[in-house]
Amino acid sequence: MHDYAVHFLTRLLEIYSPSGREEEISNFLGKEMENLGFRVQKDEVGNVIGEIGRGKPIILLCGHMDTVAGYIPARVENDKLYGRGAVDAKASLAAMIVASSTLVNSGLLNSVLVAGVVDEEGSSRGIKHLIKEGISPAYAIFGEPSGVEKITIGYKGSLRLKITCRTQTGHSAAPWLYESAIERAFEIWREIRKLHLPGEKLGSHFYSITSCLTKIKGGEAASRVPSKCDIHLDIRVPPQFTSRQVFDEVSKIIKQYQISNPKVSVKVKIEDLTDPFEVDQGSPLVQALSWSIRKLRHKPATLLRKTGTGDMNILGRAMRIPVVTYGPGDSRLDHTPNEHIDIQEYLDSIQVYREAIIKLLQLHKN
Repeated sequence: MHDYAVHFLTRLLEIYSPSGREEEISNFLGKEMENLGFRVQKDEVGNVIGEIGRGKPIILLCGHMDTVAGYIPARVENDKLYGRGAVDAKASLAAMIVASSTLVNSGLLNSVLVAGVVDEEGSSRGIKHLIKEGISPAYAIFGEPSGVEKITIGYKGSLRLKITCRTQTGHSAAPWLYESAIERAFEIWREIRKLHLPGEKLGSHFYSITSCLTKIKGGEAASRVPSKCDIHLDIRVPPQFTSRQVFDEVSKIIKQYQISNPKVSVKVKIEDLTDPFEVDQGSPLVQALSWSIRKLRHKPATLLRKTGTGDMNILGRAMRIPVVTYGPGDSRLDHTPNEHIDIQEYLDSIQVYREAIIKLLQLHKN
């Protein structure tokens, strides 16, 4: 199994699959899972779903096939496997498939689904389609790099906004006669970044609202006072709120600003909205993974709450089931030219997934 697992992951890394170009890797995975004994289907957006066992509860193991752009030739060096997606997140997907394949002939009385989804690095089209089509697991694990001894139990939500300010323009030699759209946009940004709500923990990066100005575009000719400015904001939302609640508060700030500045026109557009999610750490899913990590690595699992946003937010919020994120690798290597996975950590994660599935079924029955 060692040699096959490493060869399988190497083959995945050799297939270049940036978002929007997942067809080759999805065809490969479909054939490979069929050879391993999975019942396989491919849906209309390109997701590949392999199933073993039958009945409920259904356990979903979900990884993404796509990567960011930038090919890295697959190679092994000093017991590390290099390649685009080695960490984010083909190692997790490969480990899920190999782990589940060891249970093909075990007589499982429940169903284990392994899904390779498209477009995680884009708009999460793959997982959204699975939800739309009525997938109904009782538990789900998303394959992303947490580190083999760590489990991600929470992600913040994300509210991405585009705010457009418009003003009357005039000659820049007389700026006191006009309103600069760029300056007014910055004033709005300074008000929004102050936003905090009752119930936040201001000393915690996870349990507080954080805001980032990510892009700005404004101005025309050098001799004109800027009449238009677009700013883009990324606001991260803690689990005690919804992203819509935070948007409503932002809207109040903008409305009050316009009342105080009637010569400035301000419009706000939601470019993306994902709600936060945090699983109950006492759930059978967290217990099963923690038990499996302790069994293999002889130390307690570390539970992580991350300030980023992942596909587990979308599924967890939509279906209201226990969901975690787990997988081998150091997330600091995501999207870097040095992306690589420690081979032993990858192999250990296969065992963790396998034992966690078995333990989870035992806990569910009890």
